[in-house]
Amino acid sequence: MFRVRTLSLLLFLLPLTLGAADPVNTTWWRNLAIKGYDPVAYFTLSKAVKGKKEFETKWNGAVWRFATRDHLYSFKADPEKYAPAYGGYCAWAVSRGDTADIDPEEWSIVDGRLFLNYNRAIHEKWSRKKETHIRRADQNWPGIRDG
Repeated sequence: MFRVRTLSLLLFLLPLTLGAADPVNTTWWRNLAIKGYDPVAYFTLSKAVKGKKEFETKWNGAVWRFATRDHLYSFKADPEKYAPAYGGYCAWAVSRGDTADIDPEEWSIVDGRLFLNYNRAIHEKWSRKKETHIRRADQNWPGIRDG
């Protein structure tokens, strides 16, 4: 049983470690960026807010959702301003030369950039030395993104 679980986990994680990362971390079923959360809300409301299907757009190969029409328009006017760093992959993982999924509730804005993390424990670890992790991730991301 243990071997089956281990093999299943390895087969699940294998695509995350081979080749280039997709430009945006998305859900499997609907190609949603940030698991359907509104990227503008992090900046304007200072909290994670789920987007609505009626307020969505496609950008950079992904579907982005927003809580309000105003947020949708703000994103369309300047998507680079609101899109999370590193395509929405875990900032700590990218600082370590890898990618990982995120929990949209674990986030930070640093110098006007949105950073997401895998979970609460990783967010706390990342936050202790965020400037160092950002510097490393900024160096690593082009190689991860381009393969």
